[in-house]
Amino acid sequence: MRVAVDTNPLYTTRAGVARYVRGLLDGLRAEGNAADWDLHPFAWEVENFGFRQPMRAWRTFYREFLWAGWVAPRRLRSHGVQLLHSTGAPLLDTPRGVRHVVTVHDIGFFKFPERFRPWHRRMAVRSLERARRADRVICISQFTADELVHRAGFSRDQLRVVHNGCTLGPDSPETPLVHPALPEDFFLFVGSLEPGKNLSLMRAMYDLAARNGVNLPHLAIVGARFEGLAKEGPPPVTWHYLGHRTDAELVWLYRRAKALLFPSIYEGFGLPVAEAMNLGCPVICSPVSSLPEVAGDAALLPSHQPADYLQAAHRILQEPGLRQELIRRGRLQGARFTWRTCARATLEVYQDVGNR
Repeated sequence: MRVAVDTNPLYTTRAGVARYVRGLLDGLRAEGNAADWDLHPFAWEVENFGFRQPMRAWRTFYREFLWAGWVAPRRLRSHGVQLLHSTGAPLLDTPRGVRHVVTVHDIGFFKFPERFRPWHRRMAVRSLERARRADRVICISQFTADELVHRAGFSRDQLRVVHNGCTLGPDSPETPLVHPALPEDFFLFVGSLEPGKNLSLMRAMYDLAARNGVNLPHLAIVGARFEGLAKEGPPPVTWHYLGHRTDAELVWLYRRAKALLFPSIYEGFGLPVAEAMNLGCPVICSPVSSLPEVAGDAALLPSHQPADYLQAAHRILQEPGLRQELIRRGRLQGARFTWRTCARATLEVYQDVGNR
Protein backbone atom coordinates (compact mmCIF):
# COMPACT_ATOMS: atom_id res chain seq x y z
CA MET A 1 0.00 0.00 0.00
CA ARG A 2 1.35 3.44 -0.94
CA VAL A 3 0.95 5.79 2.03
CA ALA A 4 1.58 9.54 2.10
CA VAL A 5 2.50 10.72 5.61
CA ASP A 6 1.78 14.43 6.02
CA THR A 7 4.95 16.13 7.31
CA ASN A 8 3.75 19.75 7.05
CA PRO A 9 3.98 20.21 10.86
CA LEU A 10 7.78 19.94 10.56
CA TYR A 11 7.73 23.21 8.62
CA THR A 12 5.17 25.09 10.69
CA THR A 13 5.79 24.31 14.37
CA ARG A 14 8.48 23.37 16.87
CA ALA A 15 5.93 22.12 19.39
CA GLY A 16 4.92 18.56 20.28
CA VAL A 17 3.23 17.87 16.93
CA ALA A 18 6.59 18.19 15.16
CA ARG A 19 8.16 15.75 17.63
CA TYR A 20 5.27 13.39 16.94
CA VAL A 21 5.87 13.52 13.17
CA ARG A 22 9.61 12.89 13.52
CA GLY A 23 9.14 10.07 16.00
CA LEU A 24 6.36 8.41 14.03
CA LEU A 25 8.39 8.52 10.81
CA ASP A 26 11.36 6.91 12.55
CA GLY A 27 9.10 4.23 13.97
CA LEU A 28 7.35 3.59 10.66
CA ARG A 29 10.66 3.23 8.85
CA ALA A 30 11.79 0.71 11.45
CA GLU A 31 8.52 -1.25 11.51
CA GLY A 32 7.18 -0.96 7.98
CA ASN A 33 7.73 -4.06 5.85
CA ALA A 34 8.95 -2.87 2.45
CA ALA A 35 6.84 -5.54 0.75
CA ASP A 36 3.62 -4.19 2.28
CA TRP A 37 4.16 -0.48 2.91
CA ASP A 38 5.41 2.18 0.53
CA LEU A 39 5.72 5.18 2.87
CA HIS A 40 6.39 8.71 1.59
CA PRO A 41 6.69 12.06 3.42
CA PHE A 42 4.19 14.50 1.93
CA ALA A 43 4.35 18.28 2.44
CA TRP A 44 5.07 21.69 1.02
CA GLU A 45 8.65 21.56 2.24
CA VAL A 46 9.12 25.25 2.98
CA GLU A 47 9.53 26.31 6.62
CA ASN A 48 7.62 29.23 8.05
CA PHE A 49 9.59 30.05 11.21
CA GLY A 50 11.88 32.98 10.47
CA PHE A 51 9.54 35.27 8.57
CA ARG A 52 7.70 38.37 9.70
CA GLN A 53 4.34 39.56 8.46
CA PRO A 54 3.15 39.80 5.75
CA MET A 55 5.48 37.11 4.36
CA ARG A 56 4.51 34.65 7.09
CA ALA A 57 0.81 35.13 6.33
CA TRP A 58 1.40 34.66 2.60
CA ARG A 59 3.23 31.40 3.20
CA THR A 60 0.44 30.18 5.47
CA PHE A 61 -2.13 31.15 2.83
CA TYR A 62 -0.24 29.26 0.13
CA ARG A 63 0.16 26.11 2.25
CA GLU A 64 -3.39 25.95 3.59
CA PHE A 65 -5.32 27.07 0.49
CA LEU A 66 -3.33 26.92 -2.77
CA TRP A 67 -1.08 23.93 -1.99
CA ALA A 68 -3.77 22.04 -0.06
CA GLY A 69 -6.56 22.94 -2.49
CA TRP A 70 -4.81 22.42 -5.81
CA VAL A 71 -1.25 21.09 -5.71
CA ALA A 72 -1.57 18.36 -3.06
CA PRO A 73 -4.63 16.53 -4.50
CA ARG A 74 -2.97 16.34 -7.91
CA ARG A 75 0.23 14.97 -6.39
CA LEU A 76 -1.70 12.32 -4.48
CA ARG A 77 -3.42 11.14 -7.67
CA SER A 78 -0.34 11.31 -9.89
CA HIS A 79 1.78 9.34 -7.41
CA GLY A 80 -0.81 6.62 -6.95
CA VAL A 81 -1.22 7.25 -3.23
CA GLN A 82 -3.82 4.96 -1.67
CA LEU A 83 -3.88 6.39 1.85
CA LEU A 84 -3.09 9.81 3.30
CA HIS A 85 -2.19 10.11 6.98
CA SER A 86 -2.76 13.69 8.20
CA THR A 87 -0.48 13.81 11.23
CA GLY A 88 -1.71 17.21 12.41
CA ALA A 89 -4.69 19.38 11.56
CA PRO A 90 -5.78 17.99 8.14
CA LEU A 91 -5.22 20.56 5.41
CA LEU A 92 -7.07 18.96 2.51
CA ASP A 93 -9.98 16.81 1.51
CA THR A 94 -8.62 13.67 -0.09
CA PRO A 95 -9.41 12.88 -3.73
CA ARG A 96 -11.82 10.07 -4.55
CA GLY A 97 -10.24 6.68 -4.00
CA VAL A 98 -7.67 7.88 -1.43
CA ARG A 99 -8.31 6.66 2.10
CA HIS A 100 -7.75 9.10 4.96
CA VAL A 101 -6.38 8.64 8.48
CA VAL A 102 -6.16 11.70 10.75
CA THR A 103 -4.30 12.12 14.03
CA VAL A 104 -6.07 14.42 16.48
CA HIS A 105 -3.81 15.64 19.27
CA ASP A 106 -6.34 17.67 21.22
CA ILE A 107 -9.34 19.97 20.80
CA GLY A 108 -8.25 22.68 23.18
CA PHE A 109 -9.86 25.36 21.01
CA PHE A 110 -13.26 24.05 22.17
CA LYS A 111 -12.46 24.43 25.85
CA PHE A 112 -10.13 27.46 25.70
CA PRO A 113 -11.10 29.52 22.63
CA GLU A 114 -9.52 32.63 24.16
CA ARG A 115 -6.08 31.03 23.75
CA PHE A 116 -6.41 31.03 19.96
CA ARG A 117 -6.51 33.77 17.35
CA PRO A 118 -9.74 33.97 15.29
CA TRP A 119 -7.89 32.60 12.23
CA HIS A 120 -6.68 29.58 14.20
CA ARG A 121 -10.15 28.91 15.60
CA ARG A 122 -11.70 28.96 12.13
CA MET A 123 -9.03 26.65 10.74
CA ALA A 124 -9.38 24.33 13.74
CA VAL A 125 -13.12 23.98 13.18
CA ARG A 126 -12.56 23.30 9.47
CA SER A 127 -9.88 20.71 10.25
CA LEU A 128 -12.12 18.98 12.76
CA GLU A 129 -14.83 18.63 10.13
CA ARG A 130 -12.29 17.04 7.78
CA ALA A 131 -11.32 14.66 10.58
CA ARG A 132 -14.98 13.76 11.04
CA ARG A 133 -15.08 12.60 7.40
CA ALA A 134 -11.88 10.53 7.69
CA ASP A 135 -11.89 6.75 7.56
CA ARG A 136 -10.17 6.51 10.95
CA VAL A 137 -9.07 9.00 13.60
CA ILE A 138 -6.00 8.28 15.71
CA CYS A 139 -6.13 9.87 19.18
CA ILE A 140 -2.87 10.28 21.06
CA SER A 141 -4.56 9.58 24.40
CA GLN A 142 -7.77 8.13 25.76
CA PHE A 143 -8.47 11.62 27.07
CA THR A 144 -8.47 13.03 23.53
CA ALA A 145 -10.72 10.21 22.33
CA ASP A 146 -13.20 10.92 25.12
CA GLU A 147 -13.12 14.64 24.29
CA LEU A 148 -13.93 13.92 20.64
CA VAL A 149 -16.90 11.79 21.64
CA HIS A 150 -18.34 14.02 24.37
CA ARG A 151 -17.47 17.50 23.06
CA ALA A 152 -17.37 17.04 19.29
CA GLY A 153 -19.87 14.25 18.69
CA PHE A 154 -17.51 11.76 17.04
CA SER A 155 -18.45 8.10 16.88
CA ARG A 156 -16.26 6.01 19.16
CA ASP A 157 -16.12 3.33 16.45
CA GLN A 158 -14.18 5.75 14.26
CA LEU A 159 -11.48 6.35 16.87
CA ARG A 160 -8.32 4.46 17.74
CA VAL A 161 -6.10 5.37 20.70
CA VAL A 162 -2.39 5.25 19.86
CA HIS A 163 -0.16 6.82 22.49
CA ASN A 164 2.81 8.93 21.48
CA GLY A 165 6.28 7.53 21.73
CA CYS A 166 9.20 9.21 23.42
CA THR A 167 12.34 10.19 21.53
CA LEU A 168 14.52 10.70 24.60
CA GLY A 169 15.47 7.63 26.62
CA PRO A 170 18.09 6.06 28.88
CA ASP A 171 20.57 5.67 26.02
CA SER A 172 20.16 9.21 24.64
CA PRO A 173 23.44 11.17 24.36
CA GLU A 174 23.82 14.37 26.32
CA THR A 175 25.64 17.65 25.85
CA PRO A 176 26.44 19.81 28.89
CA LEU A 177 24.51 23.06 28.96
CA VAL A 178 26.79 26.09 29.26
CA HIS A 179 24.87 28.59 31.40
CA PRO A 180 26.98 30.13 34.18
CA ALA A 181 23.98 31.46 36.14
CA LEU A 182 22.32 28.04 36.47
CA PRO A 183 23.32 26.42 39.80
CA GLU A 184 23.78 22.73 40.49
CA ASP A 185 20.32 22.38 42.08
CA PHE A 186 17.39 23.39 39.91
CA PHE A 187 13.84 22.51 38.93
CA LEU A 188 12.98 22.18 35.24
CA PHE A 189 10.08 23.31 33.06
CA VAL A 190 9.83 22.26 29.39
CA GLY A 191 7.20 23.41 26.91
CA SER A 192 5.91 26.12 24.61
CA LEU A 193 5.43 29.11 26.87
CA GLU A 194 1.86 30.03 26.00
CA PRO A 195 -0.57 30.81 28.85
CA GLY A 196 -2.05 27.32 28.96
CA LYS A 197 1.28 25.95 30.19
CA ASN A 198 0.47 27.83 33.40
CA LEU A 199 3.81 29.36 34.33
CA SER A 200 1.75 31.90 36.28
CA LEU A 201 1.13 29.12 38.84
CA MET A 202 4.88 28.60 39.16
CA ARG A 203 5.30 32.34 39.74
CA ALA A 204 2.66 32.20 42.48
CA MET A 205 4.40 29.18 44.05
CA TYR A 206 7.79 30.90 44.10
CA ASP A 207 6.22 34.08 45.54
CA LEU A 208 4.53 32.02 48.26
CA ALA A 209 7.79 30.28 49.07
CA ALA A 210 9.60 33.62 49.35
CA ARG A 211 6.94 35.03 51.70
CA ASN A 212 7.29 31.97 53.92
CA GLY A 213 11.07 31.95 53.96
CA VAL A 214 11.36 28.76 51.87
CA ASN A 215 14.34 28.65 49.53
CA LEU A 216 13.40 26.77 46.37
CA PRO A 217 15.93 25.69 43.77
CA HIS A 218 16.24 27.87 40.70
CA LEU A 219 13.89 27.14 37.77
CA ALA A 220 15.32 26.34 34.32
CA ILE A 221 12.74 27.05 31.61
CA VAL A 222 13.18 25.48 28.16
CA GLY A 223 11.01 26.92 25.40
CA ALA A 224 10.65 30.12 23.41
CA ARG A 225 9.40 32.96 25.59
CA PHE A 226 5.80 33.78 24.69
CA GLU A 227 4.97 37.47 24.16
CA GLY A 228 2.16 37.38 26.70
CA LEU A 229 4.57 36.52 29.52
CA ALA A 230 5.90 40.07 29.41
CA LYS A 231 2.55 41.32 30.71
CA GLU A 232 3.02 39.30 33.89
CA GLY A 233 5.93 41.46 34.99
CA PRO A 234 9.58 40.54 35.52
CA PRO A 235 10.23 36.89 36.41
CA PRO A 236 11.75 35.86 39.76
CA VAL A 237 15.51 36.36 39.84
CA THR A 238 15.94 32.59 40.23
CA TRP A 239 14.28 31.84 36.88
CA HIS A 240 16.40 31.17 33.81
CA TYR A 241 14.82 31.33 30.33
CA LEU A 242 16.96 29.02 28.22
CA GLY A 243 15.03 29.25 24.93
CA HIS A 244 15.07 26.33 22.50
CA ARG A 245 17.67 23.69 23.30
CA THR A 246 18.96 20.66 21.44
CA ASP A 247 17.75 17.24 22.47
CA ALA A 248 21.22 16.44 23.83
CA GLU A 249 21.16 19.55 26.05
CA LEU A 250 17.62 18.70 27.14
CA VAL A 251 18.76 15.21 28.15
CA TRP A 252 21.50 16.79 30.27
CA LEU A 253 18.93 19.02 32.00
CA TYR A 254 16.44 16.20 32.66
CA ARG A 255 19.13 14.01 34.21
CA ARG A 256 20.24 16.73 36.64
CA ALA A 257 17.00 18.47 37.58
CA LYS A 258 15.51 17.93 41.01
CA ALA A 259 12.15 17.48 39.28
CA LEU A 260 10.15 18.47 36.24
CA LEU A 261 7.45 20.99 37.15
CA PHE A 262 4.64 20.74 34.60
CA PRO A 263 1.55 22.70 35.75
CA SER A 264 -0.20 22.74 32.34
CA ILE A 265 -3.97 23.13 32.38
CA TYR A 266 -4.60 21.11 29.21
CA GLU A 267 -2.59 18.51 27.27
CA GLY A 268 -3.47 16.01 24.58
CA PHE A 269 -0.52 13.92 25.76
CA GLY A 270 2.26 15.83 27.54
CA LEU A 271 5.55 14.67 26.02
CA PRO A 272 7.79 16.35 28.64
CA VAL A 273 6.26 14.08 31.29
CA ALA A 274 7.21 10.94 29.35
CA GLU A 275 10.65 12.35 28.54
CA ALA A 276 11.37 13.16 32.17
CA MET A 277 10.28 9.73 33.38
CA ASN A 278 12.46 8.01 30.78
CA LEU A 279 15.48 10.00 31.91
CA GLY A 280 15.15 9.53 35.65
CA CYS A 281 13.70 12.93 36.46
CA PRO A 282 10.85 12.96 39.03
CA VAL A 283 7.66 14.61 37.80
CA ILE A 284 5.24 17.02 39.45
CA CYS A 285 2.37 17.62 37.05
CA SER A 286 -1.28 18.59 36.98
CA PRO A 287 -4.11 16.13 37.70
CA VAL A 288 -5.98 17.20 34.56
CA SER A 289 -6.62 16.18 30.94
CA SER A 290 -4.24 13.44 29.72
CA LEU A 291 -1.54 13.93 32.34
CA PRO A 292 -2.75 11.30 34.88
CA GLU A 293 -3.04 8.86 31.96
CA VAL A 294 0.58 9.43 30.90
CA ALA A 295 2.08 9.76 34.38
CA GLY A 296 0.29 6.77 35.91
CA ASP A 297 1.45 6.22 39.50
CA ALA A 298 4.90 7.67 38.75
CA ALA A 299 4.32 11.37 39.52
CA LEU A 300 2.99 13.75 42.15
CA LEU A 301 -0.23 15.39 40.94
CA PRO A 302 -1.07 18.37 43.17
CA SER A 303 -4.07 20.58 42.51
CA HIS A 304 -3.70 23.93 40.76
CA GLN A 305 -3.04 25.74 44.01
CA PRO A 306 0.33 27.38 44.81
CA ALA A 307 0.38 25.88 48.30
CA ASP A 308 -0.21 22.36 46.96
CA TYR A 309 2.53 22.69 44.34
CA LEU A 310 4.88 24.09 46.97
CA GLN A 311 4.12 21.14 49.25
CA ALA A 312 4.86 18.68 46.43
CA ALA A 313 8.12 20.46 45.58
CA HIS A 314 9.11 20.44 49.25
CA ARG A 315 8.47 16.70 49.47
CA ILE A 316 10.74 16.05 46.48
CA LEU A 317 13.49 18.02 48.20
CA GLN A 318 13.07 16.64 51.71
CA GLU A 319 12.14 12.99 51.11
CA PRO A 320 14.94 11.24 49.21
CA GLY A 321 13.13 7.91 49.46
CA LEU A 322 10.09 9.38 47.70
CA ARG A 323 12.26 10.90 44.99
CA GLN A 324 13.99 7.58 44.30
CA GLU A 325 10.65 5.74 44.23
CA LEU A 326 9.27 8.23 41.68
CA ILE A 327 12.37 7.73 39.55
CA ARG A 328 11.94 3.94 39.70
CA ARG A 329 8.26 4.07 38.82
CA GLY A 330 8.91 6.70 36.17
CA ARG A 331 11.38 4.54 34.27
CA LEU A 332 8.83 1.69 34.18
CA GLN A 333 5.99 3.98 33.08
CA GLY A 334 8.06 5.88 30.53
CA ALA A 335 9.24 2.65 28.89
CA ARG A 336 5.66 2.07 27.70
CA PHE A 337 5.91 4.99 25.28
CA THR A 338 8.11 4.12 22.30
CA TRP A 339 7.87 5.19 18.68
CA ARG A 340 8.19 1.57 17.58
CA THR A 341 5.05 0.74 19.59
CA CYS A 342 3.31 3.85 18.23
CA ALA A 343 4.28 2.95 14.65
CA ARG A 344 3.17 -0.66 15.03
CA ALA A 345 -0.27 0.42 16.22
CA THR A 346 -0.45 3.07 13.47
CA LEU A 347 0.30 0.44 10.81
CA GLU A 348 -2.55 -1.63 12.22
CA VAL A 349 -4.84 1.35 11.63
CA TYR A 350 -3.57 1.64 8.05
CA GLN A 351 -4.23 -2.08 7.52
CA ASP A 352 -7.71 -1.78 8.98
CA VAL A 353 -8.54 1.10 6.64
CA GLY A 354 -7.02 -0.65 3.65
CA ASN A 355 -9.14 -3.75 4.26
CA ARG A 356 -12.43 -1.84 4.33
